[in-house]
Amino acid sequence: MALDANVGNILNQQINKEFYSAYLYLTFADFYEEQGLKGFANWYVIQSQEELAHARILRRYLLDNDWTPTMEAIAKPDLTFTKVIEPIKAAYEHEQFITASINECYVVAQKANDFRTMQLLDWYVKEQGEEEANASDLLKAVELFGGDPKNLYDLDLENAARVYVAPTMPM
Repeated sequence: MALDANVGNILNQQINKEFYSAYLYLTFADFYEEQGLKGFANWYVIQSQEELAHARILRRYLLDNDWTPTMEAIAKPDLTFTKVIEPIKAAYEHEQFITASINECYVVAQKANDFRTMQLLDWYVKEQGEEEANASDLLKAVELFGGDPKNLYDLDLENAARVYVAPTMPM
């Protein structure tokens, strides 16, 4: 079954947003590398990998439903930072933006009575809940403890231990 044009188009747009997210998070990792915070850099490299996986899942879904994805240009992130907490705040806000975007995809699929796409998007809704919670938890930790160099060092070590786990889809 071919996808409704509105559903195909909005999912294709979401692929681009996921690629942008990956690109954005790599710029955050670069900032932390420059600050000597390799653990925080690791956190955002892994976030970038997750976003790439999200894009690949959507791409595969489009292909499996007779829709040819169109890879669009990825905008250059234009954020600059001077404080350790700034990328973390920006990441939390960005995850909220992506959640709103996933919700809009769901609305479009719902209007088209596209239950298969809604089922796919159920996973993304759940995933975004986790993404926002992780971003919020990191922000709270840095707000609470990041002002002290020893505590910031400990948070950096904690973030260095994070490893990438490829997402599993319920399909």
